[in-house]
Amino acid sequence: MEGLHEDGDAFTVKKLDPVLVRPAEETNGGFYFLSNLDQNIATIIQTVYCFKGDKSNGVATPGKVIRQALAKVLVHFYPLAGSLTIGSDGKLVVRCTGEGVVFVEAAADHEIEVLGDISVPDPNKLGKLVHTYPSARNLLEIPLLTVQVTGFKCGGFVLGIAINHCLVDGITAMEFIHSWAEIARGFPLSIPPFIDRSILRSRDPPKIEFPHHEFAEIDDVSNLVSRYQDQEMQHRSFCFSPESLTQLKKLAMEDGAISKCTNFVLLSAFIWRARTKALKMSPTQQSKLLFAVDGRSKFNPPMPKGYFGNGIALTYCLCSAGELVDKPLSFAVRLVQDAIKLVTEDYIRSAIDYFEVTRSRPSLTATLLITTWATLSFNTTDFGWGEPIQSGPVTMPEKEVVLFLSHGREKKSTNVLLSLPVSAMETFQELMQVYSS
Repeated sequence: MEGLHEDGDAFTVKKLDPVLVRPAEETNGGFYFLSNLDQNIATIIQTVYCFKGDKSNGVATPGKVIRQALAKVLVHFYPLAGSLTIGSDGKLVVRCTGEGVVFVEAAADHEIEVLGDISVPDPNKLGKLVHTYPSARNLLEIPLLTVQVTGFKCGGFVLGIAINHCLVDGITAMEFIHSWAEIARGFPLSIPPFIDRSILRSRDPPKIEFPHHEFAEIDDVSNLVSRYQDQEMQHRSFCFSPESLTQLKKLAMEDGAISKCTNFVLLSAFIWRARTKALKMSPTQQSKLLFAVDGRSKFNPPMPKGYFGNGIALTYCLCSAGELVDKPLSFAVRLVQDAIKLVTEDYIRSAIDYFEVTRSRPSLTATLLITTWATLSFNTTDFGWGEPIQSGPVTMPEKEVVLFLSHGREKKSTNVLLSLPVSAMETFQELMQVYSS
């Protein structure tokens, strides 16, 4: 067994050796196609789900139930039991070997309360609850999915999942986890996966019908790169209550330029503008905002229910820092609204074809990338021990990324997580003071 120790907290997790959980039945072999929407987001997402458990439930241990259900659910989601490789066209593809998913059982010599509030990621603590591969030389050496079940003295347990984003977006990930939990409770799948991603193949010949500035390289006239390199990074979380969002909406609408906006649009505009101010970008610096829009309903007919894969398309706002900062909040809100309207079936098809021709990756210079998990149903997963008492990501976002998470018992507040160089974080905190806690 492997022991992991944490100074101060004395939080120790002992892991058994990893085992491979194969699909319970024979599954398809060969290569599994990943669409161009999958190609740009091959990064490992780590999440944890904390369950109270029941010490007196002697029927079966959570580890055993979850492992057996995993073998059964992999029959339906069989690409997860394969490995990532590079195809003859130079793009990522899954080799469906059925070799299985890495599964680890672990034990913590503590009550589950030792975790405290996990609404703000704590990689040092929560990182012990997922099985990772820090020594891997590249992404191809990391399994597509790893699972760790850690039992606590009180009978509670934590399910830790590390999954490659090129296989799932947030919606698909939750559908997979819900399916897995349904099987654990003895139910059939309520949403069987639609496995065939070829519906998002590029067209032949490709047809680029829109400018795709989400990929645009921006000149760093504000010397941002060296500021990120020279200064210590600070991580912070800011909580926006329904009351503070109502207050912000009033501010956004006071000049009459907009008559309504969603909480996502409002927060995206507000954070983008404040971050641009805090980084003291030169007025001539182009500042870019990137975020994903769910494309499933944009197609005619809509993409099949249970589509297994990334159904999200990146859209963007782009303007000079001077304009963004000097104009009222309503200006930024309108830009975000227009960026959402831009995402149609034609736009998504054009983005797929653009990647086919250029193999471009979105540039992140002078860019803020917003990822929202606020609408995902993390806390509705029941493997037989009730819904999670809390759940969330293990790590803080990368330096260009801001993460939105729902917060509080009613999930009506939004936590905004981000990282900034020390000098910029001071200013950013001041800009947040009136509206967040």
